[in-house]
Amino acid sequence: MSKSQIDVAGLGLNAVDTIVRVSEYPSLGGKERIRSSLTQAGGQVATALVTCRRLGLSARYIGKVGDDAAGRLQISSLRREGVDVRNVRISRRTPNQLAYIIVDERTGERTVLWDRDPRLAVSPSDFDRRAVSTARALLVDGCDVEACSQAARWAKAAGIPVVADLDTVYKNVEKLLPLIDYLIASADFLPALTGKTDPFRALEYMARKFHITAPGVTLGKDGALLYAQGRFHYSPGFVVRTVDTTGAGDVFHGAFIYGLLAGWNVDRILAFSNAMAALNSTAPGVCRALTTTLPCSGVNFRALVRMFVKTRRRRSRSAHTDGRSAGTSHSTLRCLSPAFGAKPS
Repeated sequence: MSKSQIDVAGLGLNAVDTIVRVSEYPSLGGKERIRSSLTQAGGQVATALVTCRRLGLSARYIGKVGDDAAGRLQISSLRREGVDVRNVRISRRTPNQLAYIIVDERTGERTVLWDRDPRLAVSPSDFDRRAVSTARALLVDGCDVEACSQAARWAKAAGIPVVADLDTVYKNVEKLLPLIDYLIASADFLPALTGKTDPFRALEYMARKFHITAPGVTLGKDGALLYAQGRFHYSPGFVVRTVDTTGAGDVFHGAFIYGLLAGWNVDRILAFSNAMAALNSTAPGVCRALTTTLPCSGVNFRALVRMFVKTRRRRSRSAHTDGRSAGTSHSTLRCLSPAFGAKPS
């Protein structure tokens, strides 16, 4: 792979996940027998880049791993997927980031417990400009704000779109926000940052305050909402038997980048991304459904997703009468996604 030719560069988190499945999540002080467990490579940006590779894009990961067995697993997994890892730094005598993910088999929803050694933090001096400027798109997650901001500035100078996957309000993240073109945030991020529990008002605020071209939010099983050029675009989620939601948002971001680079319109990108996230949720583990459904063949896999979009039932728009109009009532999405802006229970 030539360093001068890459579709997407990603700077952000990787992790090794241990996914534990239980019949139902126990109450405080309770006990629950483990039904199964699985350890595999994951992490926000790393998983999104693997998704891009499964769709036929070339990808480069910029980040750090520990020098333990988990770090070696992460590097070998990315290499196996064909991701360029020449800009990955190995932090000596440091454990890799890890996560324990508890999946409730009744709903497929997961709870994440994680830890990251401070020595895994990426600084702007850990990678060079060409690692970013030779890509067609940049994905960041905001975890290491200074590094993400530097990468985003280089991308903007080179005319490269910056896509952000933000689910945590990191310190000084406001420095990064004006450098983002496409923000696809989690449902928890926007209320925490803006103080607005109404997704319409929160997205308008992000566009106005930080001049983000197209701020959006993922809504779990209910799909996604994006605000672009003065209009809201709502894309309902697909109805599937949910087995495990781990990594669904990361897969969504990888698919979003694919559609963006393909030159699709917003509605097609959102539908495709929702379909990919839904497919990922039909098997245990990150990208397991994407692996077992078809071999890693970009052309065949894209055909499968297109058929999925055409034939699968989607969740009703009845609570959201016109998600494409900027004049839509700001209260309509609350009944569609009551989790938006809710305090954790």
